[in-house]
Amino acid sequence: MVQPSNSPRTLVVGAGVIGAAIAYELQKRGRSVTLIDRDAPGRGASFGNMASIAVTEFMPASRPSVWRQMPGWMLDPEGPVCVRPSYLPKLVPWFLRFLAASRPAKLRELEAQGAALCKRALGDTQTLLSEIGAAAELTETGCLSLYANEAEFRADRDHIEILERFGFDHEILGGNKLRDLEPELAKGIEKAVLFPDNRSLRDPYAFVLKLVARFCSLGGIVRRAEVTGFERGAGITGLRLADGEMVEGQEVVLCAGAFTAKLAKLLGEPIPLETERGYHTQIMAPGITLAHSIIWPARAFMVTPTAGGIRVGGTVEMAGLGAAPNYNRAKITVKRAKEALPKLRVEQATEWMGHRPALPDTVPIISASARTKGVYYATGHGHLGLTYAATTARLIGQLIDGERPDLDLSPYRINRF
Repeated sequence: MVQPSNSPRTLVVGAGVIGAAIAYELQKRGRSVTLIDRDAPGRGASFGNMASIAVTEFMPASRPSVWRQMPGWMLDPEGPVCVRPSYLPKLVPWFLRFLAASRPAKLRELEAQGAALCKRALGDTQTLLSEIGAAAELTETGCLSLYANEAEFRADRDHIEILERFGFDHEILGGNKLRDLEPELAKGIEKAVLFPDNRSLRDPYAFVLKLVARFCSLGGIVRRAEVTGFERGAGITGLRLADGEMVEGQEVVLCAGAFTAKLAKLLGEPIPLETERGYHTQIMAPGITLAHSIIWPARAFMVTPTAGGIRVGGTVEMAGLGAAPNYNRAKITVKRAKEALPKLRVEQATEWMGHRPALPDTVPIISASARTKGVYYATGHGHLGLTYAATTARLIGQLIDGERPDLDLSPYRINRF
C-alpha cells in the first residue's frame, strides 16, 4: 500500500531492529516514512545480538551485586567487563551517573520501569512477527540460567527475587532434570533456572530484513546516507545529509543506537549514552545441538542456537566508538562456553563486534524531544534492543499519533538525567 503524497512525512534515523520496527509501525499507521542509515539495514548491533527476547534481564546493572564485582572484573584480563585505560577519563561522568543509579530507592524505580517494558515484550514481539509473516521465527523453548553449585545460585538470588516480585515465570531445576532438557551440559553443573518466556529468534538479522521488506511493501523508503545536521523552524523541518542534500520531514525519530548521542548533541540535548562493545562468535559446525539458549551468570556468557549454528557472546568492553576490535574478548567467552558444553567444537566460526547503546541507569529513552517539536528519541536499549523493539515501536507510534501510550512514558523521557 503506497501512502498518499499528502500524508505526514516521517524520517527514521537508524535501520537496526529498533528503527526498522518503528518505521514499519509508522508506515502501517498511515505516515510516509523514510528509513535512513549510513549502513545497510540490520548491519549494526542488530546483526550480532544474542537473538534473545530476554524478558527476565531488565535488572539495572548498577545494583550492588554487580558493581561491587566490577573492580575485580576490570583487573582480570579475562573478566566480563573491560575498560581500555585510554578511554577511562571519558567514562568518569557516565560512571558517576551509574553509581547514582545504585541508590536503593532508585533501584526499585528502575526495576519497575524495566519490568513494565518486559511484561509487554514477548506479546508485542509475537504480534509483530505474525504481522510480517514470521511467527515461526520465534522458538518455543526458553532460556536456562546455569549454576555450578549452591554458592553460585545464592550469589544470583537477588535476580530471582526481583523476578518473583514482578511475577515473571521461572522454574528451578536440579542437575538430573536439567540434563534431561540439555544432555550436552557438563555434569558439574548442579542447578539451573528455566525462564520459559525468554524465547529466541532463529535469525535476528533475517528478522530485521523481513521487517524492512514489509515496510517497503507498504510504500516505505530506505535511504543509505549519513545524517550530519538538522533543519528547524518552529519545529523540525528536515535533515541534512553528508552529501549536502536536505531531506524534508515533519517528524524525525532518532534511533541510531550508540550513535544517537552525536545527533542529540546537535539538537542541544546531550544524553549520557555510551557504547558497551559486545562480541560474539558464530559457530556453524559446533558438533552439538541445543534446544534452549543458556546463560551462566558466574561466567558471564550466553550461548544461543541461532542463524544456522550456535552463537556465543556476553562480554562488555568500554572503549568508545572508534577503537579497533579486540577479538580476544570473543575468545574468552568461547573458553567459558566450553566449560558448560565440553563437546562444543569451534569449527567454521566467525567473530564479530558491535556497539550496544548503554545508558547509566539501564532504562531506555522513549521520548519526544524536550527542545524541538517533531523530534522523538528511541535509544539506549543496551542489551535489550531486540527484546524491546516491538514494544518501543508501538509506544513511539502512539506518541507520534497523539494517542495515550500503553505505558506512562515519563520514566523514559530524554531529560530525566
